[in-house]
Amino acid sequence: MDHRAHHMPNLSGTTADPHADHHHPTTASGGHDHGGMSMMHMTFYFGYENVELLFSGLVINTGGEMAGAFVAVFLLAMLYEGLKISRESLLRKSQVSIRYNSMPVPGPNGTTLMETHKTVGQQMISLPHMLQTFLHVIQVVLSYFLMLIFMTYNAYLCIAVAAGAGTGYFLFSWKKAVVVDITEHCH
Repeated sequence: MDHRAHHMPNLSGTTADPHADHHHPTTASGGHDHGGMSMMHMTFYFGYENVELLFSGLVINTGGEMAGAFVAVFLLAMLYEGLKISRESLLRKSQVSIRYNSMPVPGPNGTTLMETHKTVGQQMISLPHMLQTFLHVIQVVLSYFLMLIFMTYNAYLCIAVAAGAGTGYFLFSWKKAVVVDITEHCH
C-alpha cells in the first residue's frame, strides 16, 4: 500500500488515516456535529424545533417562540415595504432642481415635434441625499435579512415574510400616485 494514501484528502476535506479513530463528535441532541455546522433544510417544511433565525444564538425550539418569530418577521417585512414607500415620498419632497429640456424631432408628414424631457436632481452633498443614503443602507440590510429568513425554508417564516410584505404594500402604497408622463417612450 502506498504511504501517500494515508494523508490524501477525502470528500469531507479531512485526511484519510486508517489508524485514526472514526468516531464523529455528536451534539447534545444526539445528531452529528458536522464540523460545527448544522444541517440546512433544502425543501420547505413546517416545524418549530431547532430553527436558527439569522444568528447562531437565535434558535427557535417551541411553538411560542415560533409564534413570536412569526410576528417579528411579519413586522420586519411590513417595515421594509413602509421604508420603500417612505423613501419614494421623501425623494419627491426633497427634489431641489427641476430642469426641462426640449428638442425638435421629426414628426409625420414632414412636421416637427418638440420632445420635452424633465430632469430632477439634488445636490450630492446635502442633508436630503445623506438621509436617502442612510435609509437606502437600512433598506438593503432589511431586504437581505428577509431573503435569508426565507432561505431557512421554514414555511411558517416564509409565510410571515410574504404576509408582512403584502400587508405592508396594502397599508403603505395605496396613496402612492402613479404618474404617467405622456412624453415618456420607455416604461
